[in-house]
Amino acid sequence: MENFILFDFITLILFFVILILISYFSSKNVRKDEDFLINSRNTGLFLFIATNVSTWYGGILGVGEFTYNYGIVNWVTQGVPYYIFGFLFAFLFAKRIRETSLITIPQKMEKEYGKKVSILSALIVLILSSPAPYILMLGIIFAKIFSLNLIFSMIISLLFILPFILKGGFVTDIKTDLFQFFVMFLGFILLLLFSYKNIGDFTILKENLPKEHLSVTGGLPFFYVIVWFFIASWTFVDPGFHQRCYSAKDGNVARNGILISILFWMLFDFLTTTTALYSRIIFPSLEFPQWSYLFLADKIMPSGFKGLFYAAIFATVISTLNSLLVISGTTFSLDIVKKFKDDIDHKKVTIWGIIVSTIVGFILAILVPSVVNLWYLIGSVCIPGLILPLLGAYYKKIKISKRITFFEIIFGFFVPIIWIFIRKRLEKNSILYLVEPMFAGLIFSSIIHIYGMMENEKKKNEFN
Repeated sequence: MENFILFDFITLILFFVILILISYFSSKNVRKDEDFLINSRNTGLFLFIATNVSTWYGGILGVGEFTYNYGIVNWVTQGVPYYIFGFLFAFLFAKRIRETSLITIPQKMEKEYGKKVSILSALIVLILSSPAPYILMLGIIFAKIFSLNLIFSMIISLLFILPFILKGGFVTDIKTDLFQFFVMFLGFILLLLFSYKNIGDFTILKENLPKEHLSVTGGLPFFYVIVWFFIASWTFVDPGFHQRCYSAKDGNVARNGILISILFWMLFDFLTTTTALYSRIIFPSLEFPQWSYLFLADKIMPSGFKGLFYAAIFATVISTLNSLLVISGTTFSLDIVKKFKDDIDHKKVTIWGIIVSTIVGFILAILVPSVVNLWYLIGSVCIPGLILPLLGAYYKKIKISKRITFFEIIFGFFVPIIWIFIRKRLEKNSILYLVEPMFAGLIFSSIIHIYGMMENEKKKNEFN
């Protein structure tokens, strides 16, 4: 790594030593399955906010890549929609989720729709909680620092990270998240301050950036921008949000924790978007835009501070990766294996689930080596089939039958996949090409859901 000297390595090593120590001591308090899975439903407000905020920002290099390429449209697509859906989630779901005293989304789906729907939703949750984008980012960071092959870097980073979470599960996750919350904010605040000092005030952004970078669409097609607002509905079905609400001390902690988290998201979005724009000015033609933050830090930050910033990058990614691994492991054990074999060791099977999820995520990261594309792909195929049935699970007026829900989930998942292949054969200036895969899935699932609601109304009228 250019200009990365001994003091920076010491700072980075110190970060990992503290992380290991927190993991070790927190895991000693894990004595039962409920500790390992959801912290015995004892997460207080401050800890809830810290884990919620730090976990949400795992895609930090993707944010840098998007902002570097297209400008403030990153905030328009990756910030604003999530504030809106986060706000709605806080009032529509947070208390209701906590009151169920369940552990996973598929458990709620089984309670409302039966075993078949539960297994289908579990498979989708496994994809939603895929660690692939974060495995890719860890590999990129390791490769950048140590000048290693990307695939080898992903393997090394996983071997280093996995023991953190295999020992203590969710307890280790949230305790390390608290430390990483402070590190990630400190690192990006310092990067912004050094950018301001060494490059210039914010007026230099307006004077030197391409015009499109300061427009709300960033030169991207309007429908592409709009689809990200629909992808933000991911918040409603995000297993991480549900997991943290299940773990909260009570419904008020869950609701208020999400509302306060939105304020921290706004602050962090300002830090990440602005610094990525500074990087675009200094390095106008990076071959790998996902490295924009790393190049900027390497250029303008003095020794020691640079190591702290790299620790902030690691903190942002690791906090999310750990959370997703716990979710995927929990889903694997409680919502898939337990469906076929009731008498299982939950902790042991969850650990195996974490390992399986890691291997699948690693393969996916190799096949789709772009963080933004991974987000887009996963969101487009997983959200359409799950969002309306999940809403129905909590709001009986829009709940439909088990049978129709089963088909809605299947069509909502496969229609976007089929449309991806069909769309590749269409002319780019055709009207049909403007229909994004997620729109296709939402259209089909909405039609099926409306039909299901009409069937309910028909049966109600016949009964009356």
